Amino acid sequence: MAKLFITLASLSGMFAVILGAFGAHALKSRFDTYALGVWETAVQYHFYHALALLAVGVLALSQPQTTLLKSSGWLFLVGTLVFSGSLYILALTGTKWLGAVTPLGGLAFIGGWACLATASWKMLP
Repeated sequence: MAKLFITLASLSGMFAVILGAFGAHALKSRFDTYALGVWETAVQYHFYHALALLAVGVLALSQPQTTLLKSSGWLFLVGTLVFSGSLYILALTGTKWLGAVTPLGGLAFIGGWACLATASWKMLP
């Protein structure tokens, strides 16, 4: 599980850089202020949770069977796809109903952090 989460975290970080650069260079002149802000929020949370997923992977190196760590990693991944993904699509298309989906990704992030906190409390001296 550690290898999977570290690999997914690395790929997620890579895509956060690509999407951030794409927004800053290719989309900046095409987006209005609102869409640019939405894109920047998506990239910001994408980066944060790539790093969170990396932390889960590193912790899983020593505790590979910890269910809470697995749950945390999957929740961070789902949160990134749903939260940041919906914001990327919203910024690109202007499809406003996606704003109703975004909080589900936020709930996944919260759950991921709660699982990580609990796992850390249980496994670290």
